Amino acid sequence: MDATTTHSIHSLIRRLKTAHPQLTFEVADEFLWSPDTNTIFYNPSETEAANLLLHELSHALLEHKKYSRDVELVAMETSAWDEAKRYADSLPDDVRVEINDDVAQNHLDTYREWLHARSTCPKCSATGFQIGPSTYSCPACARSWRVNEARICALRRYSLQK
Repeated sequence: MDATTTHSIHSLIRRLKTAHPQLTFEVADEFLWSPDTNTIFYNPSETEAANLLLHELSHALLEHKKYSRDVELVAMETSAWDEAKRYADSLPDDVRVEINDDVAQNHLDTYREWLHARSTCPKCSATGFQIGPSTYSCPACARSWRVNEARICALRRYSLQK
């Protein structure tokens, strides 16, 4: 990362800490919003650090906490990217950030792919629908299955029928 980018991310962090004293900003390997601790974790050496930082800030500003349906997570991610764009447009020139639509769409694609994989019937490959926090059902073959969290690990689907 060049010095200009490093300098600008640190300037942006200082600005955000001042503008949002209720939030904690902590260097980490991954970008993450923790509603439990009001902490935004960020990696300043990431290529798109400013975009990802404003995305996580947007989760905080939108008060995103929990979701009960997987599709709600995808909606929350979409609204956080939309809010990041609005927030970036409001920043003064000295810390101006342009949200890269390709970055936003690439990140949203990972959630769309995650949702598609979870909702694909392990028996007939039709698209199922969520019937519980980690449970899906297939309208084509009536199979039900449960899934693991799988946002940061391999997806596992477990049949509920023998």
